[in-house]
Parts: sequence; C-alpha cells; structure tokens
Amino acid sequence: MARPSYPKTLLEFVARFNTDEACLEYLISHRWPDGFICPKCRNEKGWWLPSQKRFECTDCHKQTSPLAGSIMHRSHLPIHLWFWSAYLVATHTPGISATQLQRQLGIKSDETSWFLLHRLRRAMVAPNRESLSGIVEADETHIGGPAKNKKGRGVAKAENKTLIAGAVEVLTYKTKSGVEKERAGRLRLEVLLSADQKNIKQFLNQNVALKSTIKTDGWLGYSNEALKGYVHDRTVQVQHGSSNKYAPHIHQAFGNLKAWLLGTHHGVDPKYVQSYLDEFVFRFNRRAHPMAAFSTLLGIVSHKEPLTLRNLIQP
Repeated sequence: MARPSYPKTLLEFVARFNTDEACLEYLISHRWPDGFICPKCRNEKGWWLPSQKRFECTDCHKQTSPLAGSIMHRSHLPIHLWFWSAYLVATHTPGISATQLQRQLGIKSDETSWFLLHRLRRAMVAPNRESLSGIVEADETHIGGPAKNKKGRGVAKAENKTLIAGAVEVLTYKTKSGVEKERAGRLRLEVLLSADQKNIKQFLNQNVALKSTIKTDGWLGYSNEALKGYVHDRTVQVQHGSSNKYAPHIHQAFGNLKAWLLGTHHGVDPKYVQSYLDEFVFRFNRRAHPMAAFSTLLGIVSHKEPLTLRNLIQP
C-alpha cells in the first residue's frame, strides 16, 4: 500500500493535524499501511480501543499502542507536539535548535526539547537505506573549534576536533541549452576514529556500493586495500587547497556542514557529533522536497526502537 499523502503547506498541516486523534490515525497508516498486524502472533485482525488508544488482537488479545516500540514510546509529550517537532525539523531549511524548538512549541524544559530533538535525529537514518553508487567523491575533514599550532589532518588529534569522513554521489545532467553539468546527489557523513586504511575501508564498504567509481586525493589511507572492489580515481594534490578543484561537491558539503553547525547550533559537543551529522545528511538528501521529508521522518520514527535519556548521555 502506498504511503499516506503528506501536507504540502503549513496551512494544510495545521488543518490536518489539529488533534491527537488525527495524528494517531496518520501514524497508524505509516506503521501498518496494509492494516494492523499483531506483533506477538502476527494475526491480521484487531479491535481499536478508543479509550485506551491501542489495538487489541482478536486472537491472543495482546494490546498494542501505535507508539509502542517506536521513538515516541513512553513519551510524556502529546503526540501533536511530536508531529509539530517533526514538521519543524524536517521543513525548516536552516534547521532548528533545541532552544528554538522549546520557544516555538512552549515546551517547559530545555532538557525535554533537547532530548526530543536527539530522538528525532536517531530516526533520520533509515534502516536498510541504499548505498551510494556511480561516481562518488570521498574525503575527510575535521569539525570543531580552532586547533592551535596544527595544520591539515593533524588537527584531528586536537581535543576539540572531530574527524569525519564524507562521500557524495556526483550526478550529471544537461541544461536546456544542452550543456552537461554536475551536481551533488546523496551524501553520507560519519565520525572517523582515524583516517587510516582500516577506518576508511569500513566507511566506504558501509556506505558505497561495490564497483562504484570513487574519486579521492592522494592520502595514503585510500590504499588499494581500502578501495578493493571499487574503481579508484586518485588525484594527488599538487598544491595546498587544490582538493576543492578535483572534488568540489564533497568540499561544498563540508563547508555547508560547518556553517550549519556554527550558525544554527553554535558548535556541538563531540560526544553527539554523529547525531548532528545524521540530521545534516537527512536534510541534505531531501533538500529539494522538504515537505516529503516530514512524511519520511514520521515513517522512520514509527519503526525505530526507543531511545532513553540514559542511553543517550552515557559515555
């Protein structure tokens, strides 16, 4: 069954999701698009219990809430606040901080809005998402505050720096006048422990389909072993800063990422960097269809396992 339609404008959103019941109905259509299925016995029939807002299986009589086992499991927030949060996070072009979310939705605790945002970020990585393919630019960079007396990849060793790997598809298209040009396709970003052969190989294998063409610079981490199974297009930089010329799309993505982290979030704790990378990737890959991103986010939210505050903040 096709995914339920999503609101195309703010007015449509307000009109459609003005009650918790309307939000629940939409969530149910995402979680069980072909009809309710009991998670215990797999029976396909169940009664809806309006007073308890859950299904009861006609066979084993297990009761199941549409929120059970999802990111929203055991949340004390009304479901319409979850919908508003998902809408603002998915459609607000520059992103939204926990402070802004707290202010706009009237959430009493800054910890609650912060935790809410992190749970939504957890839902921004779809399970079984397709790997990048075709022509892919790959590189690493560092994010964080200034590192004194360090240059190049050496800044990754600074305490306030986080090393990340990035890969982006390079798509070609023709303009109306027939001129062939390139643009960035889908993006992947991930925290790296080191820019060595082992970690680079793991990042590529997890994010890029084999037989793809990977364009890199001359860094030794992009060895024959790391690129095994790929077509390697390697360009050694002849001068500092020339990487932007040979891999413009991944470096533009890196630049946008750093500006976003600084401008919207005013920097991030290294402990939570991957969550912010996941949000940036989600937003980047859906930049042409932000309203559809809202529906996608809710669909993933309804299937992702819950995240507790203890698990989030533990070392």
